[in-house]
Amino acid sequence: MTALMKYAILTLLGLLLMAVTYTDLHAQNRASTIDEKVDSLMQQLSLTDKIGEMTQLSIDMLSVGEPYNLEEPHRLDEDKLRKVLLDLRVGSILNVGGHAYSREHWHEIIGRIQEIATKQKPTGIPVLYGIDTIHGANYTLGSTLFPQQIGIAATWDTAHAYEGARIGAYETRASWIPWTFAPVLDIGRDYRWPRFWETFGEDVLLTKKMGNAMVRGFQGDDVSDPHHVAATMKHFLGYSLTITGKDRTQAWIPERQLREYVLPPFKAAVDAGALTVMINSGELNGIPVHVNKKILTGLLRDELGFEGIAVTDWADIEYLYTRHMVAENYKEAIKMAINAGIDMAMVPVDLEFPILLKELVEAGEVPMKRIDESVRRILWVKFKLGLFEKPYHTQEGLYDKFGSPAFAEASYQAAAESITLLKNEESMLPLSGKPKVLVTGPAAHTMTWLNGGWSRTWQGDDPQYLDREGKQTILEAVREQLGFGQVKFVPGTTMNELQEIEKAVSAASDVDLVIACLGEAPYTEKPGDLNDLHLPEAQRTLVKRLADTGKPIVLVLVEGRPRVINDIEPLADAILMAYLPGNEGGRAITDILFGKVNPSGKLPFTYPRYVNDLVTYDHNYTDRVDPDFGTDAFNPQWEFGHGLSYTRFDYSDLKVKPAAFGPGKALSVSVTVTNSGSRAGMEVVQVYVSDLVASVTPPVKRLRAFEKVDLEPGESRKMQFTLYPEELSFVGLDMGWVTEPGDFVIQVDTLSQKVTFRK
Repeated sequence: MTALMKYAILTLLGLLLMAVTYTDLHAQNRASTIDEKVDSLMQQLSLTDKIGEMTQLSIDMLSVGEPYNLEEPHRLDEDKLRKVLLDLRVGSILNVGGHAYSREHWHEIIGRIQEIATKQKPTGIPVLYGIDTIHGANYTLGSTLFPQQIGIAATWDTAHAYEGARIGAYETRASWIPWTFAPVLDIGRDYRWPRFWETFGEDVLLTKKMGNAMVRGFQGDDVSDPHHVAATMKHFLGYSLTITGKDRTQAWIPERQLREYVLPPFKAAVDAGALTVMINSGELNGIPVHVNKKILTGLLRDELGFEGIAVTDWADIEYLYTRHMVAENYKEAIKMAINAGIDMAMVPVDLEFPILLKELVEAGEVPMKRIDESVRRILWVKFKLGLFEKPYHTQEGLYDKFGSPAFAEASYQAAAESITLLKNEESMLPLSGKPKVLVTGPAAHTMTWLNGGWSRTWQGDDPQYLDREGKQTILEAVREQLGFGQVKFVPGTTMNELQEIEKAVSAASDVDLVIACLGEAPYTEKPGDLNDLHLPEAQRTLVKRLADTGKPIVLVLVEGRPRVINDIEPLADAILMAYLPGNEGGRAITDILFGKVNPSGKLPFTYPRYVNDLVTYDHNYTDRVDPDFGTDAFNPQWEFGHGLSYTRFDYSDLKVKPAAFGPGKALSVSVTVTNSGSRAGMEVVQVYVSDLVASVTPPVKRLRAFEKVDLEPGESRKMQFTLYPEELSFVGLDMGWVTEPGDFVIQVDTLSQKVTFRK
């Protein structure tokens, strides 16, 4: 190397170091500036101003009409606007008036709200508007709707979580809304729970990685950027693990399990910089979380170091005395919640909250220090979002990708990679040629079922607001593939009731095969509570009658949680799990049926065989003991991580080094994956670890690493993973994470190797 080359390299390194240093200093200075701005503004605020900042109302309270029954077309009420924003100084608004609005109408709403807040309110503090961008900007007409979170998890590719959130943020901010109530980080381990499909499934690692990616996609590197929004971790803590399986009911979770299975996704999101958190509406170990200071202050703030806004869920402070019965009246409920650590109260249609909270502060029952603490957090987030500089962005061309074909293609790719081939007897799929088919079932010709809840309306069950231009149901996509004359359509059944079943059976006699599209009508939250996890009897009866015709049957399951199908699974030649794939789902499902796409989705949950046998993959050894004291009790319909392909992947040459390792040392895991089939495909390489002996009963195995790989026919790839001792740890008897000395088994596919950890 010449002296000149050395000089050039050193100069370049110096410039890079200066650039990194400048970037770090710029970030520090900006944070310092925000803190100084918050300090300055806090000195100017009255108690009324501060309590207003802690109050969040629904748009119903600003609109013409009565709450939950607004006049159409929607419009703002100027008198209500002035009362809420100028008299009560309310600092946050949320939601939509019953159904999605156009971008133009959102601009009218947000523009007017911010005009009054910033120009007429004495403090000039902008409003923080929040919305449920659950699988895209679903409350803005024409936005891109992605697969729901459970489908994103089934891709096992965090790039889809990131990209879906990034596009959702872009289209939400294009509506001039800077805050989303997503992602859901509750772990999905009870399929009865009606919000199961809003989770990333049953595994901690998969949920952590997907949630972290969504937070980064929403917020970007700089959340004040006009294409990003503040994310909300929800629902803190233990919301999804209710005893009853029903929404907003009590959970009993020992601290060790809470720390090992429930808390990690939230910690990962805090580490990713999530700016807000929504609190669990239910009770945890007998205490409503909204009044649990140990959780809201001790765990969330002191231990995790979260600095942003803690917002309640819908009317949950009121429910402390109307449902939970831990407060004598509303005023006492407010006192309990605020003193426990709530920053912002979602009191959607209630104007009494700010009045009562002011009385509590003036009486000394809620310390001023507690108020200031919350208001500082709220102002800090507003400054971080850049709302003081620009409450909304109007630059021409800034959002010209809204609803674009490129965004739709991203949704399609996510849907195509999520769909999971569960069964494929004698290579029934992919279908070839131009077969004559009967398309049947309640999910066959509906966009609402493909999207599920939180799709233009809360329950997602009103088709008039869903996009139809360029979007296809399963039936429409199959007809486009085969030609109208090759496809018969008879619904055969609704969600729960038989409908023209004899007509469907008759139609099956004149076709080559049946595509039965079954599943669940849209739902979320309490309306989605159910009493039977079986797929409804009417749909199962349809399949049984069609099977009597002797025609091959392909089942397509469009469902937000696994519905038990043990009596009809043997009757199907092939089964696709489509989850809730979104607006591009019909096209994606059909492309997999006919082989344009090779399926690569993997189950993010264990698909149960029986309604009373809901056991996750990371169960304990005792859960395998059967009634005859054998070890065959774990017998799901399909296991976590299962998913077939139209090609074959072979694993070989598993190497784990060193055979013995200690603290601070890493395990190197390598394995070769070969596409031994005749077509390209994607495979998810899953690394499981079994702790053979532990002071707390260990699970049979835990997912510790994964990566999705794309291989051409005949191609091999050596996959490398690094596992550190802390990644093999568990929460021990003292409630701390520990990796105990002993033997571990590393397993990839059917290959395994034992290693030893020594201290």
